Amino acid sequence: MGWLILALMGAVTFVYGLTVHAALLCLLVKPLPVLALLGWLHDAPPSEYRRWISLGLIFSLLGDVLLAWPGDLFVFGLGAFLVAHLAYLKAYLNDCRRLAVLPLILALGVGAVLLGILISHGLGPLLVPVIVYGLVISAMLWRALARLGSDVPKRSAMLAAAGAVAFVFSDSVIGISRFVIPFDAAPYVIILSYWLGQWGIAASAFNQKPRLILREQARSYI
Repeated sequence: MGWLILALMGAVTFVYGLTVHAALLCLLVKPLPVLALLGWLHDAPPSEYRRWISLGLIFSLLGDVLLAWPGDLFVFGLGAFLVAHLAYLKAYLNDCRRLAVLPLILALGVGAVLLGILISHGLGPLLVPVIVYGLVISAMLWRALARLGSDVPKRSAMLAAAGAVAFVFSDSVIGISRFVIPFDAAPYVIILSYWLGQWGIAASAFNQKPRLILREQARSYI
């Protein structure tokens, strides 16, 4: 409950800071919801999956700070979130390695449409970083969706898939508002869908395969 209260306090204060344009307040409280998720995630059963999700949250925390920092640190924030998505991708691959053609087509389609829109409006020197990021987040989405219908526990698969979709949506709005057409509600849509996505991904670690959890616990005694 304590972690939930911390997350809610941070989220409400950040949204307030956005409303009154208090940049320093936003910088100070923006990391709190993800920091709370990290603390909450520590209560999940120990597993390799949990370790990779934790690493993803740590780099997301770094990305939060870099994107909120005064000055244009967008590329560095992008790099931090790139590593976060790679960590989530690794977590999902540890769980499930089936090809999952339909999720692959869906993820590639989403990535291609979004990159097409962004590239058509000109990315300048950010062209290569954005393309690389788009490919990685599409791969993360593919592997999250691939867990659906596999032998992964249904609740874990659904939470991770929903979290990945929300995360991709948040990043898509960032790209559209930055490179295509800015709109007033963008900061609120971005941050709320981002937090929802991170919560889903973190929550998926609480419903892992019993055999994997037991195997990790056995290793700890060796």
